[in-house]
Amino acid sequence: MGASKSEFFSAQQNEMASLFKAISHPARVAIIEYLLKVDSCICGDIVNELPLAQPTVSQHLKELKSVGIIKGNIEGTAICYCLNPDTMKKLENYFSGISNNLIMKCC
Repeated sequence: MGASKSEFFSAQQNEMASLFKAISHPARVAIIEYLLKVDSCICGDIVNELPLAQPTVSQHLKELKSVGIIKGNIEGTAICYCLNPDTMKKLENYFSGISNNLIMKCC
């Protein structure tokens, strides 16, 4: 969406759109699911789980990190990734609100 159009939408709508865009690729969904299964993760571990080259995985991690879906801590020469609980809570609240409204208003 062009910058000239995003100004017509609320901050929350723009934030949610950015989060949805970041998770709109199956590789990123797979990364999120993998991080849910492990306590922390080094980039190399993720590369071993996906049928993608390391630079491609790094690009997907960068996209997820740029919107705050994941966090990364440098440990020596490796980066350990984990899901950002604050962002996950925002997504949970958003979809919970939709679900609650559907239950009350559905025909």
